[in-house]
Amino acid sequence: MKNFFKQLRTEDWTIVIMGAIVLILSMLIPDLMPRMPKTFDSVESLVGAGALMLFILAIIVVAYLIMGRTLRGMILSFVVIFVLAVLSNVVAAIPVVKEFGFESVFFAVIIGLLISNLWRTPAWLKPAIQSEFYIKIGIVCLGSTILFEQIAQQGALGIIQSLVVVFTVWYFAFWVSKKMGVDDEMSTILASSVSICGVSAAIATSGVINGDNKKLSYVISLVLVCAVPMMYLMPWLANILGLDSYVAGAWIGGTIDTTGAVAASGTMIDDVAAQTSIIVKSSQNVLLGVAAFVISIMWSYRGTVAKSERPTLRIIWDRFPKFVVGFILASLFFSFCLDLDTAKAVGKITKGFTNSMFSIAFICIGLETRFADIFSGENRKPLKAFLTAQTFNVVVTLVVAYVVFGVLRQFLG
Repeated sequence: MKNFFKQLRTEDWTIVIMGAIVLILSMLIPDLMPRMPKTFDSVESLVGAGALMLFILAIIVVAYLIMGRTLRGMILSFVVIFVLAVLSNVVAAIPVVKEFGFESVFFAVIIGLLISNLWRTPAWLKPAIQSEFYIKIGIVCLGSTILFEQIAQQGALGIIQSLVVVFTVWYFAFWVSKKMGVDDEMSTILASSVSICGVSAAIATSGVINGDNKKLSYVISLVLVCAVPMMYLMPWLANILGLDSYVAGAWIGGTIDTTGAVAASGTMIDDVAAQTSIIVKSSQNVLLGVAAFVISIMWSYRGTVAKSERPTLRIIWDRFPKFVVGFILASLFFSFCLDLDTAKAVGKITKGFTNSMFSIAFICIGLETRFADIFSGENRKPLKAFLTAQTFNVVVTLVVAYVVFGVLRQFLG
C-alpha cells in the first residue's frame, strides 16, 4: 500500500489525477468552470481570463504539493506566462488572422521565441516553464472530446478512410524520415503530425516518447505554416480535378493538419464538402488514442531492448506514459458512460481548457528554444522529410477518398 501511494505522488500519476479533477468539475459544475474568452474587448472577458488563471494556478499548486515540489518563484512566473498565453489568444482571435487559419499555439511559440532570442529568458521566469506538465494534463482532458458514438453517427466511411490513410502515411513518413537521416525521435513526432491530426498528434507523440521540446516546436511550426497555403490550394485543385463535394471534402479533411483550416477550406467548396471534411478529420482525431497507445508500447519495448532488459509486462507498464491511460479512460468514459448530448456539452468546456493548457505549454517551449537551434542546418533533413511525407499524404489520401467517398459511397447507395 505504501508503494501504491508513492506511485500516485509521481508526476506521471499526478498529471492523471489533475486531469481527472478537471473532468469531474466540468461535469458537476459546468456553469462555474472558467474559460478562455473568445474575445478580449470587455471587462467581463478580462475577469474570465483571470478566473481561468487562478483555476489553473490552483491545479499547479495542488499537483506540486502532492509531488512534494517547491513552489518558490512559481506563482509570479506562472502569472507572466499565462498573460503571454492570453496574448497569443488575442492575436489568434483577430478576424484577419482567423481567416488565414493560424491557431493560438502558433503565436504562443512565436511570442516565447521572440523573448528567448531577443532578450533571453530571465531566471525568475523559469520556475513555471514546465511545458510537458501542461501538455500532458491537456491531453488527458482532450480524451473527453473523442466520442466514438458521435463519429459512428457521422459515418463509417470516414473511419474507413482514416484507418487506411493514417497507418499508411505514418509508416511512409517514418520510413522516409529515417532514409533521410532524421533521428528516431524527430521521425516519430513528424510521422504522427502528418498522418493523424497535426498539432494534437505531435504533442501527444512527443509526450509519449519524452521528446525534445525544440524538435516538437519545429514540427508544430511546419504543420501550422504548411496548413495555410494548403487551405487555399486544396479547394482549387479539387475544382481543377472535377471532384464531387464528398470526395473533395474527404480529401481536404484527410490532408490538412489543423481542424480550423479544414473547416475553412471545406467551406470554400460548399456545405457538403465542409461537413465531409470535418467528419474525416474527426475520425482521424479518434485514432489519436490508438496511435498513442501503439507508439507507447513500441517506445517502451525499444527502451528495454536498448538497455538489454527483458521486456516484461511490468517493465513496459512502468515505462508506459500514464497520461495516455488517462486520455483513453476519459475517451471511453465520455463515450459510453454519458449520453451524447451531455458528453458534447462537457466536451466544449474541456476542449477550451485543453487549448488553454496547450497555449501555456507552447509559450514555455518558445521560452526554452533558440532560433539558432530551430533554423540550424540539422533541421534541413526534417524539413525535406516533412514536405515529402505531406506530398505522399496528399496523393494517397486523394486515391483513398475517391475509392471510399466516390466508388464505395455510390455502391452502398
